[in-house]
Amino acid sequence: MQKIIPFMWFDSNAEEAVHFYISLFKNSKVLDVSRYGEGGPGPAGQVFVMSFELDGHEYKALNGGPVFKFTEAISFFVNCETQDEVDDLWEKLSAGGEKGRCGWLKDKFGMSWQVVPTSLGEVMSDPDPVKAQRVVQALMQMSKIDLKALENARDA
Repeated sequence: MQKIIPFMWFDSNAEEAVHFYISLFKNSKVLDVSRYGEGGPGPAGQVFVMSFELDGHEYKALNGGPVFKFTEAISFFVNCETQDEVDDLWEKLSAGGEKGRCGWLKDKFGMSWQVVPTSLGEVMSDPDPVKAQRVVQALMQMSKIDLKALENARDA
């Protein structure tokens, strides 16, 4: 059993969000669903809490009403092995949401994500400080991270 589990508070669309997220990541599934009964506090039959896995990691989602909203103070950092994976997740997660800077985006539910190639740290930490600074400057101009463009900036 996972000791620490991220718990997300949705207004009323937790079920839609969970099914969207599990459609994007391998090794993902719904684990458990509890629904509101007659007498609330939510509409009878609506999801109360869902337990689910994304790529083997457990999460929980709650339909708690419009009391709290997501902020960028918490985000999900997704390590991507290839540029194709970055491109694919970037487009799917940002659809209906907001594209930000440096690999950050908000999905259509308001959750913040960072879609990042696993080799970003290596490119950014070049032992030559001038090269490393060029990478950082190029990264700061990007929305979706383009690893090839960062490598080109480093090697310019």
